[in-house]
Amino acid sequence: MKVSDFDYRLPPELIAQHPIEDRADSRLLIYDMDRDTIAHRRFRDILGYITKGDCLVLNDTRVIPARLIGHREDTGGKMEFLLLEKVQPDIWQVMAKPGRRADIGRRFVFSNGLLIGEVLEIIEDGTRLIQFEYNGVFEEVLDRIGIMPLPPYIHEPLADRDRYQTVYAKYDGSAAAPTAGLHFTPKLLNSLKEKGVEVVNITLHVGLGTFRPVKVEDVEDHKMHSEYYNVSKKSAEKINRAKASGGRIIAVGTTACRTLETVSDEYGIVNAGYGSTDIFIYPGYRFKVVDGLITNFHLPESTLLMLVSAIIGRKKMLEIYAEAVEKRYRFFSFGDAMFINSSLGKDADNEF
Repeated sequence: MKVSDFDYRLPPELIAQHPIEDRADSRLLIYDMDRDTIAHRRFRDILGYITKGDCLVLNDTRVIPARLIGHREDTGGKMEFLLLEKVQPDIWQVMAKPGRRADIGRRFVFSNGLLIGEVLEIIEDGTRLIQFEYNGVFEEVLDRIGIMPLPPYIHEPLADRDRYQTVYAKYDGSAAAPTAGLHFTPKLLNSLKEKGVEVVNITLHVGLGTFRPVKVEDVEDHKMHSEYYNVSKKSAEKINRAKASGGRIIAVGTTACRTLETVSDEYGIVNAGYGSTDIFIYPGYRFKVVDGLITNFHLPESTLLMLVSAIIGRKKMLEIYAEAVEKRYRFFSFGDAMFINSSLGKDADNEF
């Protein structure tokens, strides 16, 4: 299975550069696996496709202003850090750009000394461990000088940083938003709850895997970066109860999907807990607990596209993406959404 098998043609003008005014007014492509049909709707219409007894699982991570721009203390050379994960108090794993300037022992200054970072270690994958020095509370300093880490394909400035947060974001820690959730509004979530849908929160802090392209030729050789997750006992119980009662478990985004598949056993029972996951889902994977997926349209040759292909098959994925291009859907983080509306894994790997 080659990475190039997951390529497709995307006109650059279809890459969404900004969020639309009304989150729920984005377009929604609905693929029904059982009937093999496609419908084109608005996102708010998802209310008619999720029924009483279903369980909607949200990733309540919150994006931090993780992009820092500063300079080397000795030479003044420009440096950019992207905070990925806090590994100890005041020590973070970061992506450094340009990496050649971030040798061990180098010190970097941000915002006239409000924050100073020193390189402690260079990790095998090229990221760095940075020790930070500052006065006060780190989160307050970061909120003051940090920049929201928009993906590199977005070239327009973001007027309101809250538009790169879900309305239910709660726990700081992500370097990127779980973008499938950006379409939900409080009104839509309340309507789903009033309908009898169980809405459950879990947490996965989105890290390096979102930014790092697949560089190997064979899909099976790719190694996912680990990311922190937390599933509470209350959330696990709600998910298991819905599953046992015949409701569908619908993951909002690939991050929620990967977390659920990480913490579920071979019988599809979700176990509460926290830790790190590097689960890589690609065609051939058999889903244990997830029954439906709400997701955006993803980059060519990305692990996210491979996860979607694991659900519906690579050929069907390419057919759907071709139709989305033809219908002029908006792609990627601020783009439109797709709802895979059925039980997952049904002979998908036979359609490679």
